[in-house]
Amino acid sequence: MADKYLKNNGGVLTETEATQTSSGAADAGKIPALDSVGRIDSTMMPVGIGADIASIVASENLAAGDIVDIYDNAGTANVRKADGASAGKYATGFVLAAVTSGSNATVYFEGQNNQLTGLTAGSRMYLSATTPGEIVATAPTGTGQVVQYVGRAINATTIAFEPAQPIVLA
Repeated sequence: MADKYLKNNGGVLTETEATQTSSGAADAGKIPALDSVGRIDSTMMPVGIGADIASIVASENLAAGDIVDIYDNAGTANVRKADGASAGKYATGFVLAAVTSGSNATVYFEGQNNQLTGLTAGSRMYLSATTPGEIVATAPTGTGQVVQYVGRAINATTIAFEPAQPIVLA
């Protein structure tokens, strides 16, 4: 529930609830309220301000925190787990919520992935060459594997996602 304030409604003071989301011009002039997690909803922000995200169909089950690759599946963009085992499934984003195959995944292209575990603050993180969708603190070294820096650990559960150009090892 949003905070309430008194509004002059034709000379009568009326208790009114602040708005947590906007439906557009009809909400012009209303007082905004923070949502349940203490943030301003993206519908209240100017166009172009907010998370850099896309809704893309998942071609496999994805776990919260997975590092993902976007690819062309018969003319349609799909998302799958990124994989450093070989060329072709590079890290382009991440998901913050689990998604089942065939459902739309919200893919984040930048920002903080806070759905991870076991990280050491300050560590450089790389796309894993052994477990698709995961990251590791040591860059892969095997022939044909992909070295792709994906970000730096902020704490035990969060990285600042900043993917670099992948390098396929000879």
